[in-house]
Amino acid sequence: MPAAEIDEYLERLSAPERAALQGLRETILRLLPEAEEGTSYRVPAFRVGRHVVAGFAAFTNHLSYLPFSGSVLGRLADELRGYTMTKSSLHFPVDTPLPAALVERLIAVRLEELRERGR
Repeated sequence: MPAAEIDEYLERLSAPERAALQGLRETILRLLPEAEEGTSYRVPAFRVGRHVVAGFAAFTNHLSYLPFSGSVLGRLADELRGYTMTKSSLHFPVDTPLPAALVERLIAVRLEELRERGR
């Protein structure tokens, strides 16, 4: 039932938000076909093994990509110029989805971080 949790989350959003985040969901699942869908901290999340690798959320004025790490975005600061972010949340407008190549890079850095931590 975990994928159903994400379906329910998306159903509560406006059509443009839902479309943007469904597209992001599809990109994440294409990049992480082994990922388990569910929620973490009440937002859609994608887990590989026992670690959450990616997630997303809708807020009043923006959408967010969540790497579930406080260091991934900092490691990609040059590539993320022009985006608004916090230490652990990359913000993007509803009408400007994140490029798939950027999502791929965000996930790669998160997986690398987890490998490094596992040593």
